[in-house]
Amino acid sequence: MQPFEIPLKGLKPGKSAFEWHAGGEFFGTFDNTEILDADLQVEVVVNYDDESIAVEGKIDGVVTVVCDRCLENLVLPVHTSFEDDEFEGVQVLDLKQDVYDYVCISLPMQRVHPEGECNEETVKFLSK
Repeated sequence: MQPFEIPLKGLKPGKSAFEWHAGGEFFGTFDNTEILDADLQVEVVVNYDDESIAVEGKIDGVVTVVCDRCLENLVLPVHTSFEDDEFEGVQVLDLKQDVYDYVCISLPMQRVHPEGECNEETVKFLSK
């Protein structure tokens, strides 16, 4: 089984739990240049029966991006969740796009270190 893909064939009716890790290489597959690295735990519960499929996911961990102020690496926490039940006629649940999208939209628009934690040399240069 590929990460973030759940084949429905053989999946027992009821709830099934899955866990994956998403690192920097995961975001690289989307050609994302903003997320330099990641250490994310993805937990998904699939509620499956003959008539419907419902997915509840939770993503926790950190991503590394560039600070908008000093251009140094900045580690940001990620705590987000998602639900999806838009699966008709599929044989495999592919949740890669869901995970990617929800991580990206959980990040703040402005990504800066807390006051006083930026690279001092860069801050000195910017304040001239």
